[in-house]
Amino acid sequence: MLLAIDVGNTQTVIGLFDPPVAAGAPARKEGSYGELADLKHHWRLATVAERTSDEHALLLLELLRLVGYEVSAGADVSRHLSGMVVSSSVPRVTSSLREMAARWFRVPLVVIEPGVRTGMPILYDNPKEVGADRIANAVGALDLVEPPLIVVDLGTATTFDVVSAAGEYLGGAISPGIEISMDALFAEAAALRRIELVEPRKVIGKSTVESMQSGIIYGYAALVDGLCRRIMDELGQARVLATGGLAGLIRPLSQVIELHEPWLTLHGLRIIYERNTAGTEQPGR
Repeated sequence: MLLAIDVGNTQTVIGLFDPPVAAGAPARKEGSYGELADLKHHWRLATVAERTSDEHALLLLELLRLVGYEVSAGADVSRHLSGMVVSSSVPRVTSSLREMAARWFRVPLVVIEPGVRTGMPILYDNPKEVGADRIANAVGALDLVEPPLIVVDLGTATTFDVVSAAGEYLGGAISPGIEISMDALFAEAAALRRIELVEPRKVIGKSTVESMQSGIIYGYAALVDGLCRRIMDELGQARVLATGGLAGLIRPLSQVIELHEPWLTLHGLRIIYERNTAGTEQPGR
């Protein structure tokens, strides 16, 4: 099996994949909401930059034991895992995971960085500037949806990634994420308190809490719809796929989002791993 790790500034998402689905078989039924066909387990954790390589190893081993794998560090891990693939927005965590893989897990490791084969032309002015998670999202989306397409990732930042009809990564847009915007609002407005992120009864709020919920939730749905429509003004009609920790909150309120795949980044990481290890021996499969 393959361990895929997406390290964001706020959260880290981890997935455990079975061997690839049969050649030509879909990863999942298009438009469905649910698990990818080969994603066996997944976890969402807080990102802690201060964790050492030893602490990362301990955490991952405990997660594997939690779902029934009797594993210990070293050669024992390779009986179950074929390899690891990592995308990371936190350089300190990237370094720790490299050290962890070499010292404790001893399985092939692919880190998404310049020089890694993605199978997708990156038409950015400087391709090295594109975040690893954005590339993984685009690769995963292209495997699931016919292009042209727009991937909206509602995480720490709200990102928009555009793939052309020819399967090229064209670029996109980046805006502050929902939680970042909320933190700024609470920090600068002394009279406002933190609120639960749930859809209010109406757009016109009848209390401060409802007004804030309306502004944040409906406001971000309008942001997604407005930017996607402006992108389509340049690109032409495209399908819109949403992912990220807050996509489930915004999708029902959006007029342009067609599909929701919560584990899209992990799916893209699996594809990139296989493109960089094809033909090599992979124990544990």
